[in-house]
Amino acid sequence: MALVSPGSSVIRAPHRRPPPQHVAPLIAVLLAGLSLAHAASAGGVLPQGGRYVAGAGTIAGQCNGLTITQPGSTRGVIDWASFSIGRGNTVTFNNGSGATLNRVTASAPSVLLGSLNATGSVYLINPQGIVVGRNGVISTGGRFVASTLDVPDSSFVNGGPLTFSGTSNGKVVNLGKISSSGGDVFLIARDVVVNAGSVSVPNGTAEYVVGQQVMLSDSSSGRQVFVQTGSEGTVIHRGATQAAQINLEAADGNIYALAGAGSRIRATGTATREGHVWLVADSGHVTQKGTVAATNVGGSGGTVDTLAATLAFGHDAAVQAGVWNVSTPSFTVDATTAGAFARSLNNGTSVNATATGANGASGDMTVLSDLDWQSNASLSLAAFRYVAIGPQTTIRNTGSGNLSLRADASGIDNQGSVANEGVIDWSGSKGLVSTYFDMNGGNRPGVVLTNPDWVASAFGGPVSQYTPYKLVNSLADLDNINLDLAGNYALGKDLNAAPPAGTFNAPIGGFPSNFLTYSYFNGQFDGLGHTISNLSLNATSSAFAPPGGLFSAIGTTGIVRDLNVQGTITGPATLGNYGILAGSSLGIVASVHSSGVVDLPLAGISVHAGGLIGESRGLTYRSSSSTDISTLSAYTGGLIGADSGNIRQSFATGNVAANGGAAGGLVGQLDGLVSQSYATGSVTAQQGAVGGLVGGSLGYIEQSFATGHLQAPDGGGGVAAVNIPSSFIASDVFWDTQTTGTTIPVVSVGYGGTLGYARGLTTAQMAMPSSFAGYDFGPNGVWVMPAGATHPILSWQRGQ
Repeated sequence: MALVSPGSSVIRAPHRRPPPQHVAPLIAVLLAGLSLAHAASAGGVLPQGGRYVAGAGTIAGQCNGLTITQPGSTRGVIDWASFSIGRGNTVTFNNGSGATLNRVTASAPSVLLGSLNATGSVYLINPQGIVVGRNGVISTGGRFVASTLDVPDSSFVNGGPLTFSGTSNGKVVNLGKISSSGGDVFLIARDVVVNAGSVSVPNGTAEYVVGQQVMLSDSSSGRQVFVQTGSEGTVIHRGATQAAQINLEAADGNIYALAGAGSRIRATGTATREGHVWLVADSGHVTQKGTVAATNVGGSGGTVDTLAATLAFGHDAAVQAGVWNVSTPSFTVDATTAGAFARSLNNGTSVNATATGANGASGDMTVLSDLDWQSNASLSLAAFRYVAIGPQTTIRNTGSGNLSLRADASGIDNQGSVANEGVIDWSGSKGLVSTYFDMNGGNRPGVVLTNPDWVASAFGGPVSQYTPYKLVNSLADLDNINLDLAGNYALGKDLNAAPPAGTFNAPIGGFPSNFLTYSYFNGQFDGLGHTISNLSLNATSSAFAPPGGLFSAIGTTGIVRDLNVQGTITGPATLGNYGILAGSSLGIVASVHSSGVVDLPLAGISVHAGGLIGESRGLTYRSSSSTDISTLSAYTGGLIGADSGNIRQSFATGNVAANGGAAGGLVGQLDGLVSQSYATGSVTAQQGAVGGLVGGSLGYIEQSFATGHLQAPDGGGGVAAVNIPSSFIASDVFWDTQTTGTTIPVVSVGYGGTLGYARGLTTAQMAMPSSFAGYDFGPNGVWVMPAGATHPILSWQRGQ
C-alpha cells in the first residue's frame, strides 16, 4: 500500500473560496459595507408602516420608542415598509410567550443600532439584509430569528417546522449584543452570515446558517436548522457565542470559525441539552482558529463536530470538549493539523478523525507529522480505505490515552489496510493501541513500543496493550472466524443474518470431525457496540449436535465483549446447551446483550437454556438479556441456564416458562456467584417450584434482587426455588413481595440448606434507595435510582 505523499494534503481551498490569509480583509470589507454606510442612513429612526396581515395586535409609537402589543401566546405577522432602530431608540414587543414575524416589504436593509426587547419570540425577515450595530442590543424571552430568506405566513401562524427560502444576496451581520433568556437565536441568509458581536443563549441554541432553502424544526435536544438547498454562502464567526448548543452550517460554502483569543465559541449545555458545537460544510470549506469549547451542564463532556470537504486550522486552533469529531473526504495530518489535535488532546478532548471517501476522494488517512500528548484523552484515526503512518513519524502518549487506527470505516470489505511506517510509542502510556483491518486487507504493525508495566483488565478488556483486529463486515466474514478460532476480531458494522442478506453457518466453534470434544473460540471478539440481528438457530435431538448460539463454546481464554445479538433458537433439543450468544462459555462475556426467543418444546433434563448463555463456567460481566424462554424439563434462566462461574453487574428482563427442572429469572441452576445483579421477568412452570433470581442454588448470592411475577404448582421463592448446603443468600438480597406474589425467599431447603437472609420489600420500598442497605448510589457507584423508577438499575445502563 502506497503512502499518500506530503504534496497531497487535503488542507486546500478550491479557487472559488478565499484562502485563509485573505479572510481578515474579506471580513473587513463585509463589515464596512454592511455597518457604517447603513448606520448613517438609519440614525434616529424607528420601524415604519407596520400593519398586521395575520393575527392581531396593536402598534403604538411615542418619543423614541415603539411598542407592539400582541395578546397571550398568539402568533402574528406584521408587514413593514422599513424596520430599523436608530441609536438611543427602543422597540418593545409585549407578545407574552407568543411569536411575532416582522417582514420588510420595501428595499431598505434593517439596521438595528438601538434596543429591541421582547417577552416572547421575534422573527425579522428582510431580503435586503439585517445588521445589528455595535451599540445594538436585542433581548428576547423566546427566539430571535434574523433572516434574509422568507417563510409563508400560513406556515408561521400554524406552527411546526418552517421552510425558509429565497434568492436574495442580502447579508445578516451582528456587531452588537443578542441574547435570549428562554429561546434560541438563528441568523439565516443565502449569501453571508457574520457574528462579530456577542450572542448569549444559555438555555437554547445559537445557529448561523447559509443556504438557498433551510428548514427550522423544533428540537429540545439537538440542532434545529438544516440546509436543504445549498448556496455556496459564507458563515463568519469572529465574535463570541455562548449557548447550550451552537451550529455553524454552510452545506456547500465556507465557514470561518475565527474564535480569537480564549474560547469565544462556547456551548455549555443544560439539563436537557448536551453541550454541542457543529461546524458543518458538507461539500464546502471550514477554517477553524482559536479554541472552540463545549461542555455539558456541570462542566464535563461536550461534543464538537467539524465536517467539511476541505479543512484548514490556524496555528492556535484547539477544541476543549469531551469529544471532537472531525471529518473530510481524505485526510492528511500535517504539522498544523497535528498541532490542533495535540492541543485538543492535552485539553482532555478525545479526537475522532475520519476520512470519509466522499465526493470521489480516495478516503485515505495519512499521518505525516509527529503527534504527542500527555493526557488521558484518546485519538481515533479512521479511513474509508487505508490508514498510514508515514516514515520518521511518531505518535506518542504518556498518559492513559488510547489510539485506534481503523481502515475500511464503512465496513464494505474494500481491502482496507493499516500500515505503520513510523513509530507508535506507548511505552510510557497506560492506554491501548488497536488496529482494525479487513480480512482481505492487511496490517503492517511496524514499530510499536508497549509499556512493560501494563496490566490487562480482569473484566473482559484486551489481553495485550497492542491488539490488531480483523474486521467482520459480512456473514461470510463471520463464518471465516472458524478458520482461526484463536484470532482477534471486531464487528465492523451491524449484520442482518436473515436471508437474503446471506447465510451464516452458525455456530462459531462446535465439534471437530471426531465429534468428541468442542472446538472452542479462544480468541477475542469485540462487537464495537454493533448488533447481529435475525440470527436463526435450530436445536436438534442429535447427540452430535454442537451447543447452540452465535458461539458454540467460548474457551477459557476466549473473550466476547461489547456486542448485541438478536435471534431465535427453536427445535426438539433433548440434550446440550443453548443461549442466543453462546451454548457454553468458559471464558469472559462482557457488555453483551441478547434479545429474541428460545423455544425448546421437547427439551430434556440435561438441557441448559439461557437468554444469553446456556451453561457458563466463566465470567459474565455487565451483560443482559431480554430473551423470552420456553423449555420442557431443563435448567432454564433468563440470563444463563446453569452457572458455576461469576455473574456480576448483569440483569435479565425476559420471561421464563419451564415444565419442571430448575427455573429462575436470572439463572436456572446456580453453583457459582451472583453479585450486583437482578431479574425482572416473570417465571412460570407447569411442575415444581420457581425462583425470582435462581431456580436451584448451590452458590452465593449477594447485593441482588428480583421483581418478576412467579407462578408454579409448588409455589415461588422471591430469590430461589431450592437452597441447599454450601449455598449462601446474603442480607443485601431483596425481592418485591407484591410484584412477585410471594412473601417467602425460598420455597424449599434441601439436604440441610437454609432460607438465607434475603428480605422482602413492598413495591414502594423497592423504589427507595434507603431500602437497599450497602448498595452504592453515589456519583461513581454501581447503582442508580432513576426518577419514577420502581427499582434500582445498574449505573452502566445509563450509557446505553
